[in-house]
Amino acid sequence: MIINHVSLGVANVSLAIKFYDLVLLTLSIKRSHYIDNVAAAYGENLEFWIGCPCKDKPTQGNGTHIAFNAPNKDAVDLFYVTALELGGSCEGKPGLRPEYGANYYAAFVRDLDGNKIEAVSIG
Repeated sequence: MIINHVSLGVANVSLAIKFYDLVLLTLSIKRSHYIDNVAAAYGENLEFWIGCPCKDKPTQGNGTHIAFNAPNKDAVDLFYVTALELGGSCEGKPGLRPEYGANYYAAFVRDLDGNKIEAVSIG
């Protein structure tokens, strides 16, 4: 991997942790680090962070999203359903995306702060 880590600003760290703990668990990704009321990291090497924004309130990048690897299509489906149940919103139901590759199966959601996240299974 060429990127050390990615961080998303969130308005409420506690609410975001509840969301991401359960949504990422559908992809077998667990929280690996926590700084009390400041930030949390996920993945074995602290690759994905959520936390307080640098200034004021969090903003979402236009066209920016984070894609997480899923072990299979069922995990993509569970990621999607879990995110919606926890207050996320749909940005693309689970399904094949042949424009990205013949076996590219993905789902897109917005988290509680409007950040766009994706789960993808290739194969």
